[in-house]
Amino acid sequence: MKLHLIYPTWNKLEGQTHFNLPPHGPVVLAAALPEYVNVHFTDENVDEIVYDENVDIVGISVMLTAQIKRAWAIADEYRRRGKTVFFGGIATMLHARETQEHADSVFLGEAEGRMEQFFDDFKNNQLKPVYNYMIKHPDINLVGPARREILNREKYYHKGIQMVDLFHASRGCRFNCYPCCVSFLGGKSFRPRPIDRVVEELETIDNNRLFIVDNSLAQNKEWEKQLFKEMIPLKKKWCSHTIEDDPEVLDLAAQAGAWYVYQAVFDTSDYIKERVKRYHDHGIKVEGTILLGLDNQTEDDIKRLVDFLLEINLDLAEFTVLTPFHHTKTYDDMLRQKRIFDTDYNNYNAGKVVFQPKHMSPERLQELYQYAWDTFYKDETQEQKMFKLMMSVVEKEMRDGTYRTRREDLARTSFGKTLDR
Repeated sequence: MKLHLIYPTWNKLEGQTHFNLPPHGPVVLAAALPEYVNVHFTDENVDEIVYDENVDIVGISVMLTAQIKRAWAIADEYRRRGKTVFFGGIATMLHARETQEHADSVFLGEAEGRMEQFFDDFKNNQLKPVYNYMIKHPDINLVGPARREILNREKYYHKGIQMVDLFHASRGCRFNCYPCCVSFLGGKSFRPRPIDRVVEELETIDNNRLFIVDNSLAQNKEWEKQLFKEMIPLKKKWCSHTIEDDPEVLDLAAQAGAWYVYQAVFDTSDYIKERVKRYHDHGIKVEGTILLGLDNQTEDDIKRLVDFLLEINLDLAEFTVLTPFHHTKTYDDMLRQKRIFDTDYNNYNAGKVVFQPKHMSPERLQELYQYAWDTFYKDETQEQKMFKLMMSVVEKEMRDGTYRTRREDLARTSFGKTLDR
């Protein structure tokens, strides 16, 4: 049976450095498929979709709300041609009811241990409109190595530099942050993968550079320390979301190859200043993630925050506008308060104001968002700062003998070996 698995494109934010990372959802889904399913994968961000290919079924994996309308259009085209289409992924779960109008079947929840039944139903012409597995998560032990071989490795370079591969060591999140939908998607409990299964997958990844996409690594200190201890011999270089603010954990993270972290900067406190310094003291770079438009922010607060970011020596900063994504407390509050004025999902990219802020007009918040980007990067562009960040990992790799040229990278993949022949 032939499955065409598709990851739709979306409109990237203007003025920011554009590069493509190998998507995570599709390779995780591919690992959960029955062996008889032959997967052909298209990442529309790097390749064109061939609609007239002879396939049995089409799957569309959607991560972002900003992708969903494009995903619907792709599905409509395939269904017009008589193909069966199913949806999965984060944005599918957030917009399940609307997505059903464009799909033969909608798969909600995590795929491990569930896809055999799905494809049996398809073979027997008994495909259900909805497969809802969100209430009960699969056994975390079922999560095995993702099938990264479906990716075209050559496509994931930026100016000759290999981009990171995405990887996860846990699911779920015990934190329930105001603008976040993770507790709805992955549950409110921290579900760590067994360390031996994590190491097993890490050993299968040829790429030395990783983005550990877990919502937060700072959820269980003992598990976190054990994870880093086991990663040390692998000599990977990785970035992640927040790490525990503990000297022992930070030291182990640095030994394990921590390259940089995404650190939320929510105020101008000494704690944040010292937090960034502690990362730097351990040789770990910091990309600040800054959310603009919260109800406790005035125009002056935002300007002071941008000035503060320049003082604390962040290596990079990523500014986003508060966005009322479905199934978040933000969405519930703003919907009740009738503050959402834009429901075009193409604009739900965290760079456009789609709601009425509390202390300013939407237009002024949009201007301050641009002001933040322009001010932080006035002396060095985002691309220049990113280049310095990339060079820092190259230096780490050269010191421990793991650096590879682009040709050496490609030669270690099936695609590269085909080129060499």
